[in-house]
Amino acid sequence: MKKADVVIVGGSAAGIEAAITAQKHYKNINIIVIRKEEEALVPCGIPYILETLGSVEKNVMPTALLGDAELIVDEVTSIDREAKSVTTAGGEIIGYDKLMLATGSSPVMLPIPGTDLDNVFTIRKEIDYLQRLQEAIKKAEDVVIVGGGFIGAEFADECRKMGPNVAVVELLEHCLMLNCDEDFCIRIEDKMRETGVQVNTKCRVKSIVGDTKVEYVECDKEMRFKADVVILSVGVVPNTEIASDAGLQIGEHKGIWVDQYMITNDPDIFAIGDCAEKLCFFTGKPVPIRLASVATREARIAGANLFQTRQRRNQGTIGVFGTLIADTAIGVAGLTEGAAKNFGFDLVTGEAAAVDRHPGAMPGAREMRIKLIFDRHSGKMLGGEACGGITSGEIANVMAQAIAGGMTADDLAAAQIGTHPALTASPLVYQLVNAAEEALLKLR
Repeated sequence: MKKADVVIVGGSAAGIEAAITAQKHYKNINIIVIRKEEEALVPCGIPYILETLGSVEKNVMPTALLGDAELIVDEVTSIDREAKSVTTAGGEIIGYDKLMLATGSSPVMLPIPGTDLDNVFTIRKEIDYLQRLQEAIKKAEDVVIVGGGFIGAEFADECRKMGPNVAVVELLEHCLMLNCDEDFCIRIEDKMRETGVQVNTKCRVKSIVGDTKVEYVECDKEMRFKADVVILSVGVVPNTEIASDAGLQIGEHKGIWVDQYMITNDPDIFAIGDCAEKLCFFTGKPVPIRLASVATREARIAGANLFQTRQRRNQGTIGVFGTLIADTAIGVAGLTEGAAKNFGFDLVTGEAAAVDRHPGAMPGAREMRIKLIFDRHSGKMLGGEACGGITSGEIANVMAQAIAGGMTADDLAAAQIGTHPALTASPLVYQLVNAAEEALLKLR
């Protein structure tokens, strides 16, 4: 029987980062990574294979990132916790001292008729499957995307660049509604419509219709959308079957339960990434946030804790999102105003808008609007949203650190910043500072 100090099951973003971190913290340990795929895709880059990248092969993470870890291309089918070993579909038994589960998630399949028709796709992390999707869209006149979250909106933006008519069907009142406040959702929807994408919200899909191949999507309110290709983008479910079969505890949102050190109810087994349960930074309650950025953070925590348990602690998931739709970027960190109210926070907000370079005549200058959300009682930042130029994504990262660090409106209003005409807004109108100042006036 082959044996390793650390066995990592799954070799996408979480598994790769776990191997990298473990090698940094523990010299001369033996690591085996087991995954089903020879090559792993960049998860968040999948929509961009269609037009921006042009091929699936350009969206692959280099295997060299694994360093000295041994890669085995196989599928783990079971865990024997007593023997401290895993068994693969190829019949190999591999022993471990520490086991890391990074088994990811699978697309949700809507419980409606027609999902098995030809040219109905979900978003799988499989090269051959995505190549078939790309080829189908190249031949299509009409594409329907079911689900208007970040991935659905990104696929819509990429598909329309390839020429077909594109319609988005979203159940909620707005696209991106789970992650953005209404005014920011409307900004992105307006941009999508400007590029020719048909946006249909408050629209429930009843069935996908066709003989052997999809012909149209039937919705409530007697709405029907012609379709040569349908892409289902309605969320994911954690891959926890082997964990559950081994007796590991499963959480409220169907992820593998872990403590703040990413350890399961077995002290020698860790779980990270989409397969692991998440707790909200603000409430401590389970949340269904599954992102590659969250997965790699958890991997860095778990990788450091493998043999020295309390090196790093997970204080909860803040949730940091970003996307670029029709050349308009949006970045979100923490709670939206709506979510904060639902959680019972008494809050104040501050907003500021200015061009993201200075003077405004600088080439490429775009207006960026920022909204910050603070707890009225403590003054601490709860969330923030930015919309405009491409720096919105990095602004969201800054906002996340402000939240994690417990910064108040006063802290941000007096924050030390650096500015440059080609890179940022003017120091006189720097949006983060001015939005915090506006909120601070309300707090006082």
